[in-house]
Parts: sequence; structure tokens; C-alpha cells
Amino acid sequence: MTLTKTAGALCGALLIFLLGGWAAELIYSSGGHGDDHAQGYVIDTGEDEVEEDTANDEPDLAQMFASAEPSKGERVFNQCRACHNLEEGENGVGPHLYGVVAREVGSVDGFSYSGALSEAADVWSAEELYAFLENPQGYAPGTSMGYSGLSKPEDRANLITYLDQTDGEDNIELAAAETDGASEEEAADEGASDEGTTEDTAADESASDEGATEEAAADESASDDGTTEDAAADESASEEGATEETADAGASDEGASEDSTADAGASEFATMVASADASAGERIYRQCQACHQIENERNGVGPHLVGVVGRDIASVDGFNYSDALTGLDGAWTLDKLSAWIENPREFAPGNRMGYQGLSDEQDRADLMAYLESAGN
Repeated sequence: MTLTKTAGALCGALLIFLLGGWAAELIYSSGGHGDDHAQGYVIDTGEDEVEEDTANDEPDLAQMFASAEPSKGERVFNQCRACHNLEEGENGVGPHLYGVVAREVGSVDGFSYSGALSEAADVWSAEELYAFLENPQGYAPGTSMGYSGLSKPEDRANLITYLDQTDGEDNIELAAAETDGASEEEAADEGASDEGTTEDTAADESASDEGATEEAAADESASDDGTTEDAAADESASEEGATEETADAGASDEGASEDSTADAGASEFATMVASADASAGERIYRQCQACHQIENERNGVGPHLVGVVGRDIASVDGFNYSDALTGLDGAWTLDKLSAWIENPREFAPGNRMGYQGLSDEQDRADLMAYLESAGN
């Protein structure tokens, strides 16, 4: 009887449980079951649109590489130092990364690669490195690299740009090509705007300076003419070489002027710098501030630029220069700095500076004017 009562109690409890579930379903359910089940009402949260926008918001690699900052990439590289070295031939847990951008995959001598990498790519272009660093295991399944990856696109672009500077060559060619193609109109508009602004400013300043000079010259000439007729005649004779004495005086004055110019180390470019726009040079300097400091004597990816004009080449304490620069003698004159910034690789072949160069001479003059005013 005890077993019978126990079994009956369990069956009764189960029956009550099933009846309760059935009653609750009748009260709260708004439709049938399975695929035909329809939601009673829908709240529009906009999540579908956000997901669609996010899916279409792919990063523009060309723009990212164009605006990448090597100094930030150097900080990101701290995550890689445990396994990789930047010195050529110095392998660690992983192969050295000297000149890794545009290097053939699996080409470092003395390092044993996994077969997964050679199957994934042939050359470490900027795009291939970008995809590999995001998820090494997903990019090359079976690779022996245990790094989980860099999730932020900006970090990957900054790191690749920093690694590209190790051999002193710019190998992010595809990214640069994409920038020229994809943003040609924007770059042209921006360049035209900047050039127009610079030309207008330079024209206004030139006109102002020329007008002031002409006024001063006219006043001086009028004063000289009004003071003595003989002085004017002598000056005219000096210019035309009419009399021997006046010519000698003119030659003496010209020689003194040339000596003064030579002593000052003036040149055609130095003359441009003297009348250049330092404020325009400050805007151009923004291309340099990722690697160089001018507000204080602290080195970054490159040496600081405090007092760079007139400073001995490769003379900043605590900075490790390339042999290409340490082999140069003399100081950074305005002409040398202009040639260096115009084409760093041509000026000192083999140097590690990854900057492409500044082709416009007026831009270089404006930049020099700013460096002189801010760093000296």
C-alpha cells in the first residue's frame, strides 16, 4: 500500500504540472508553435540598420596607411619584441623583421618556418601583413605563431608603417597607389586649396614687401636727388661706369656687399627662407611631428629638431644614426637641409628615414623658416 500511495502521489504531481503548463500556454501564448509562430508586436530598435552600416563600413587601407603614425607603431611593436628583432640576421623565437615589408615569405636564412605561411602568400606586402596581423591563425591555419592578433585596424597600419622604416626604403607601394587612385580628386582639391592659399599668401606678402621696398627706394632716391645734384651724378656715374673714381667707389661697395653676403653664408635658397612664411611651414611640419620633436630636446623615431639649422650632421646625443648619415661631415646648412628633405634617399643613400621627400622648393623654404623660428 505504501508503494501504491507513493506512485499515485508522483503521478498526481506530474498531472498537475502538465495541466499547469497547458493552462499557462493558453493564457500567454499569442500564436502557434514552430516556424508559423508570429511575434505579437515588434519594437524597432534600429539594430538591423546599424548592423548593415557596420558591415558596409570597411576600412580604407589606402587612407589608413597614408595617415599612419610610425611613432605609435613603435609602441605597438613592444608586443612583438619578445619574439622578433629589428636587426638584420638576428632571429629570435620568430624571424627578424628587418625589411619585412615586401620581403618574400619564408625567406629569412637560418629560420625554420611552418609550411602554412608559404601556402598563404608569396610576398609580405602591406596588405598581406595587415591581414596576417589581424588573425594569424585564421590567415594561415597551422602556423606556429602563437600570437592572437591585433584587432584595431589603426594599430596594424601604424605597426606596418613603423616596420617599413627599418631598411630605409618605402615599400608600401600598393597602398600609395590606391591612395592616388581612390582619392585623386580629394587630393587634387586639397592640394589646389592649399596651393592656392599658399600662393595667395605668398603673393600678398611679396606684393607688400615689394611695395614697401619700392616706396623706400623711391623715398631714398628722392632724398638723394634732393640733397645734392653732384651726389646723384656720382651715383649715376657709378652705375654706368662713367667715371673712374665713381666706378672704383661702386666696385668697393659691391665688393663689401659680396663679402658680407659670403660671410653670412647666403644663397638663393637662404634668400627664399628669409622671406618665407613660417606659419605655412608649421602646417607642413605636421608631416614630421610623428617622428621628430621641436618643442623639446627629446628624441623619438627620429632625432629632435631643436637648433637643427647649423647643427653638425648626426650629432644629437643618444640617437642611433645610420652609417649613411654618420659618414657625412659638416653642419646642417639651409641648402643641405633643403637637399635632404627634397629627397632623403638620394642625399644619403642607405639611411633609415622612410620619408618620401618634399618636392616643392617654396614648401621647403617655409618649413626651414618655421624650424629656425621654433627650434632656435
